[in-house]
Amino acid sequence: MLAGVCLPLILFPEAGPAAISAAFAFATGNFGWLYLLAGLGTVLFLIGLAMSRYGNVRLGRPDERPEFSYFSWIAMIFCGGIGIAIVNWAWVEPIYYMQGPPFGVAPMSAEAAEWALTYGQFHWGLTPWAFYCLPALPIAYSMYVRRQPGVRLSVAARGILGRHSDGWIGVALDAVVVFGVVGGVGTSLGLAVPLVSQLVGGLFGVAPRSGLDLAILGLWTVIFGGSVWFGLSRGIRLLSDANVVLAILLLGFTFLAGPTLFMINGWTNSLGQMATNFLTMSMWTDPVTGSSFSRDWTVFYWAWWIAYAPMMGLFVARISRGRTIRELIVAELVWGSLGCWVFFAVWGGYALDLQISGALDVSAVLSAEGIPATVQAILGTLPFSGLVTAAFVALCFIFLATTLDSAAYVLASVTSRSLSGYQEPKRSIRIVWALILALVGIALIQLGGLKPVQTSTIVVALPLIPVLGLLTWSLMRWLREDFGTDPRRDHLVIDTPAE
Repeated sequence: MLAGVCLPLILFPEAGPAAISAAFAFATGNFGWLYLLAGLGTVLFLIGLAMSRYGNVRLGRPDERPEFSYFSWIAMIFCGGIGIAIVNWAWVEPIYYMQGPPFGVAPMSAEAAEWALTYGQFHWGLTPWAFYCLPALPIAYSMYVRRQPGVRLSVAARGILGRHSDGWIGVALDAVVVFGVVGGVGTSLGLAVPLVSQLVGGLFGVAPRSGLDLAILGLWTVIFGGSVWFGLSRGIRLLSDANVVLAILLLGFTFLAGPTLFMINGWTNSLGQMATNFLTMSMWTDPVTGSSFSRDWTVFYWAWWIAYAPMMGLFVARISRGRTIRELIVAELVWGSLGCWVFFAVWGGYALDLQISGALDVSAVLSAEGIPATVQAILGTLPFSGLVTAAFVALCFIFLATTLDSAAYVLASVTSRSLSGYQEPKRSIRIVWALILALVGIALIQLGGLKPVQTSTIVVALPLIPVLGLLTWSLMRWLREDFGTDPRRDHLVIDTPAE
């Protein structure tokens, strides 16, 4: 699978990326409506499921307690699902929306600024987290209620596929997870390495170059490799806790040192505008004027979240033992969305204020120099900018390390055939996958092949839409078989006894 991703980029450096880009354009151009329907349908289904009688079903034995504290559980879900992307895009994405706003709004206008914050909240809110939550439910149910051996996507589809989940169909489903992880690693490193190199170079007066990039990658490998070695409780959990605390401190400092009232008013306004226009934003294809905003942003993002949903579903399912279905849905849709909204309200609001007030022409810097230089320029306007930049670099390191931890853990689980939800994959397998992911990241950066891998990962999202539907069907069939119309009863029908 790894060779299949990387070798075409090496052997066919021109034809390979062109074919992938054509496939992406076909998928988003002809099936954009399907991505949009899938997004809205997923949100409505999960809200309905949480409010239904099945929301009380515990993912585990009836008296089983959660494995992790509520704070650590939420921290691992958030850090594993968002990673470096949120600290990269929260500063600049509203500026992109100002430059090319939706609904025919004039670029760089006051109305464009209002929609800029609104669409940032929308693209990182309920729908993305709903995509992450959907596969986590059937996977967790198969692991902790049905107690079926194997922490894999194919096992969660057994309610519909039956014995075929152990054949080539199941192998294909699990291969999608591996492919998505490879794309995710390429994307995360592609965002993180240039950003951190730019910031570190600015702090120490060193020009960003390949040697600095490799040194940063090496340090990342040590951090997340050590975390993977220690496992969930002593590694990933502690790193995620530290990550959230540092993020809260940096957000709090920006909130107090920046235009506090503007951020509060901007967030309040954007949430109201999103709530009022949620259905329109969820279904807008712009069929008459044919602008590319919906395709370039909403459809792109929905495909992006769908592509990584299987990986996140496996990870979230593994850490959700003892939680109820309702708790899991609330954790992702409410707390996941709220966390992203705070990032956009504070950092996106700060960048918008710089642009509107004229303190910094963020749009010009972004157009001329790109994202890393723009983030560096924005951080330079804060009090104690050197200290803040150093803390921000540390946050980037920890955020990406938690994401790579999750990826290595999921791959180790998927490639362990008889693993149960109560077991961790072998330490040696976890370390091997950590090293493989680091090597893939280095190879992709050296080859300059990040963009085709990212795009090809998103193309996978199109066939994943019916796969998510299959998993949902499997979950509902199991719920009806096990609980009928009364999910409060203690009796469970278990296909495979717990080991």
